[in-house]
Amino acid sequence: MIQISARVQNSHENHLVTLRTGEEIHSLQIAPKPDGTGSSVNGGELLFLALATCYCNDIYREAAKLGIKVESVEVDVQGDFGEAGSPARNIIYRARVAARASGDQIRELMKLTDRVAEIQNTLRGETPVSLTSIEVVSL
Repeated sequence: MIQISARVQNSHENHLVTLRTGEEIHSLQIAPKPDGTGSSVNGGELLFLALATCYCNDIYREAAKLGIKVESVEVDVQGDFGEAGSPARNIIYRARVAARASGDQIRELMKLTDRVAEIQNTLRGETPVSLTSIEVVSL
């Protein structure tokens, strides 16, 4: 099991994103909103980026197991968000994979990857999300 975490630290005109997988820590450059508060990207965009990134990375992982040389991967994710507090709906994704294999082998690789992609499977299941701590700083 690998523990993964993400942290956002935001103050006026400062937005810092720190990511961690196991012991590996790195940052992601995301600018604050033009008014200096919050992030210039929204959670829906990052959620869809997570879906696209997971599928892309998993294509290479699964291809390596099958001895397939992948040259390129393109993944487009889209969906709808409604009112504040409503979950996303109609999430779909499209993928294009160029590899040194037959069309049938690539197609099977893509279907396999869809079945094992962890972020896709997290959203397809019922994974609880819990707020476990609230810290208040009154200024």
